[in-house]
Amino acid sequence: MGTAGYAALIDHYGLKVPLPPRLAGISEHHHRVETHDWLLLTPRHRPKDILAGHLEFALKWEGIDLGVLASLFEVVPDNEFSTLVQAEPTGAYARRLWFLREWLTGREIDIPSPGKVRAVPVLDPEQQFGLARGIPSRRHKVVDNLPGTPAFCPLVRRTATLEAQIAKGLDRRAREIVASVHPDVLSRAAAFLLLDDSKASFRIEGERPSPQRALRWGKAIGEAGSRPLSIAEFERLQRIVIGDSRFTHLGLRTEGGFVGTHDRRTHEPLPAHISAKAEDLQSLMDGVVAYDERVRTAGVDAVVIAAPLAFGFVYIHPFEDGNGRLHRWLIHHTLGAAGYNPPGVVFPVSAAIYRNIAPYKSVLESYSRPLLDLIEWRPTPAGNVRVLNETAGYYRFFDATAHAEFLYRCVEETVEQDLPQEVAYLEAFDQFSKGVQEIVDMPEQKVDLLHKFLRQHNGRLSKRAQSSEFAALTDEEVDRVEALYRDSFQGLALSEPDVES
Repeated sequence: MGTAGYAALIDHYGLKVPLPPRLAGISEHHHRVETHDWLLLTPRHRPKDILAGHLEFALKWEGIDLGVLASLFEVVPDNEFSTLVQAEPTGAYARRLWFLREWLTGREIDIPSPGKVRAVPVLDPEQQFGLARGIPSRRHKVVDNLPGTPAFCPLVRRTATLEAQIAKGLDRRAREIVASVHPDVLSRAAAFLLLDDSKASFRIEGERPSPQRALRWGKAIGEAGSRPLSIAEFERLQRIVIGDSRFTHLGLRTEGGFVGTHDRRTHEPLPAHISAKAEDLQSLMDGVVAYDERVRTAGVDAVVIAAPLAFGFVYIHPFEDGNGRLHRWLIHHTLGAAGYNPPGVVFPVSAAIYRNIAPYKSVLESYSRPLLDLIEWRPTPAGNVRVLNETAGYYRFFDATAHAEFLYRCVEETVEQDLPQEVAYLEAFDQFSKGVQEIVDMPEQKVDLLHKFLRQHNGRLSKRAQSSEFAALTDEEVDRVEALYRDSFQGLALSEPDVES
């Protein structure tokens, strides 16, 4: 077996880039083999072992890898590349490469017009997700359907998994679920799901926020998608999420950054992820904002575009603190701006992420961990890191396919589990509350406490509760209340409430 396409180019030119998630090669056998990690084609697909041959092979079979191309274009001289394009000036692959060369480098090269030919999309929509409505480039006779700009443009490959998830129409499914729900129940369910997401987002970071802080962040999540993104907007949100900012620098970092621990003896950093350099943050964050503006009304699936935006942000890690919660807020921002969730309802994606914390960390590390081998750094006296090489491209361009597949699983959980379960729970609680009032006249707060005690003890009222808060209930009334609880909440999976009894 021999490598081809991007793998061959990376090896031949010694490019310091992350390897594509799936490599391509030529098998010795005459049948095609596809695995999660490899695409092996037959000997008749073998490209010419020259730059043009491997580039055409890569675009045809692997799609566009902007990180590899950006690095490659910095080492291939203009005259060599110009010769490559002019060898087939009307060819679709040559025109796409010509556009990408100038788009990535910002430098025009002197190549004559290809003449009257049909414009082709830069990104093959059958391979990768791009804009449904691109921007024509008359110079290159292509349509720029890339979802981002040269400052920030992660890409997502079309996979059978993503196609199947999109076909489920989870946005329509959520609307079907809430269509028959009483407005009062839906309003209460939405409020709980919003607060649950806020708390879960803090729990992922290992924090237990005060009720007031959780409510403030929940309010920010509820408003996600209603304002355009900007660096100023990110900084406003950071102030909300941090709360006490006396010991945290607010705004874009002015120093290096990493995620990890410190050696207990030397206090030297032990990074699990190294963030973008401080001097690159303005450009990268401008790119994040431009990506959001570009995809918002461009006909791209909302969950698919949320993944590159949110995970790209957290890889950049622009702030000293608050990056994780803002990263998850960006998911809500994208879904909200696209009208993906029912009006007034926020999918508790952070709660689903928290339940799937191991796969979440695995997806995060699928890109960040290989980067460690490519980043040159040294520790600072303050226990931080100082990055020595150019790394901006690592954060501008990456394959976000695994991230999109993971996010879709989380969104599906919120639609098929969290939303209907919370609605069912509230309807059961209303049935229970009404039934209690038919047994004994009791204030709402007391009914709520009674429900919590029963829930904590699997439908039984503890002896302690019977002898204190509910000593006024007769034995017959206790039996009827317990039976009512079982009838009301039968079949519902309930977690223990935060209450002592």
